Amino acid sequence: MSELVVRQSETFSTYSIETTAELTGVEHALLRKYCELGLLGPARASSPPDPMFDEDAIYEVRRIEHFRRHFGLDLETLPLICGLLQEVERLRAELRHLRD
Repeated sequence: MSELVVRQSETFSTYSIETTAELTGVEHALLRKYCELGLLGPARASSPPDPMFDEDAIYEVRRIEHFRRHFGLDLETLPLICGLLQEVERLRAELRHLRD
């Protein structure tokens, strides 16, 4: 087992692809595919060969894996589902803002 690598920044921690794979139980190749599909944000879709991941990305990977494993979603369906979930979250945030 490799050593966990955590990079400290001013506001949050970032993790290497190896560390993210260990934390999420997702293989490197699948993490790269998620990045390529834009499921972990547009910045990682065009990132260098070794993208870095923050806590939000790790949460997203775990959520994606939940849908993939429990509901049998394939790599063609995941972008649609993830896009819809992000839109729901955006609308909830907008609604909270309007209520305040």
